[in-house]
Amino acid sequence: MGAQTEIYWTTFTHSLFNGLPLQVAASERGLCLIALPDDTHMNLKLWIGKKFPNAKLIEHQNRLSPYLEQLQSYCEGESTSFELPLDLQGTSFQISVWKALMKIPFGQIRSYYDIAKMIQNPQAVRAVGSANGANPIPIVIPCHRVIGKNSTLTGYSGGLQAKEKLLRLEGYCDYTVLGHARFDF
Repeated sequence: MGAQTEIYWTTFTHSLFNGLPLQVAASERGLCLIALPDDTHMNLKLWIGKKFPNAKLIEHQNRLSPYLEQLQSYCEGESTSFELPLDLQGTSFQISVWKALMKIPFGQIRSYYDIAKMIQNPQAVRAVGSANGANPIPIVIPCHRVIGKNSTLTGYSGGLQAKEKLLRLEGYCDYTVLGHARFDF
């Protein structure tokens, strides 16, 4: 019988998220989860239980310090990219979308249709939106850089206020807020 998977986790707080804690988790392979404060879909224990059945969950801030340092640097506006190992847990389609998201440069945006074209499946706009919403590592996998048609600010697991703050941090301010619309492709 193989060794039990260990998932290390801790919390990260920053004024960018109104001082509310983000939950950060990593396996031996890399970062696997950032649960934003307002994200009801990414509860740490439930998500780990689904993606890593029988894993041992260990709170260990020191083990996650490389991830936390880069997150802090980004939130302070000192860094524009992440150099971290990732442990992506999703379908092959979701992972292809997430890899496309990581190609969006800091301070730039793309539409859901743009992402669908990037993965060579332009008819999959809604599926791209769903994969974007299932992103377990927001910020590092910059799903906040995806906006709706006509530069509308829509859909973000951590809430539109967090998405707006992240875009402003990156210097992008040319969008229209549509309230709490989930998607506007």
